[in-house]
Amino acid sequence: MHNSAPRVPRQPAPGHTGTDAELTAELGAVVAGARRRALRDGDRQIDTAHLLHSLLEADPEVRDAVGDGPQVARVLGYLVQRSIGYGLRWQGSVEDSGALRVIGRGEAGWSPSASGAMRGALLRAGLRGEPRARCLDLLACVVADPDSRAVEVLHRAGIDTAPLTARIAESSRHASWK
Repeated sequence: MHNSAPRVPRQPAPGHTGTDAELTAELGAVVAGARRRALRDGDRQIDTAHLLHSLLEADPEVRDAVGDGPQVARVLGYLVQRSIGYGLRWQGSVEDSGALRVIGRGEAGWSPSASGAMRGALLRAGLRGEPRARCLDLLACVVADPDSRAVEVLHRAGIDTAPLTARIAESSRHASWK
């Protein structure tokens, strides 16, 4: 039997060498979860909506930053609907807002927006002097692209990204003091 489902290349995250030296265990799990989700959805690339979905499932700090339980549930509801209606217009298209092109172009298996967000997360951790990118680093970079699929989902769920960005910054400041 021939499987015609698209394959998402099993390459390391953009900007990541393939070792665990640059990602926390939680962020590594997010990348793996986003890859599985892209395959399950029949997408050729991991996009920012896949990353957002995995971030919300994997990290309590991300859920806290996004909002209270009902807000997170609304976002997850939109993300789950992706394969059964909402988001079907995304199938077969590449997510590329162009907003993060300064950080990097898309890599095999990654949309340009998702690739830029991952590279940005690694850069953000480095600027703080931390050796590993965390889930909040990736969330910060995902919401920094106003035209990304993840931001579209957040807006549809009633989440304003300006206060979300402020909550991420506050959470990052507290985490770096620990």
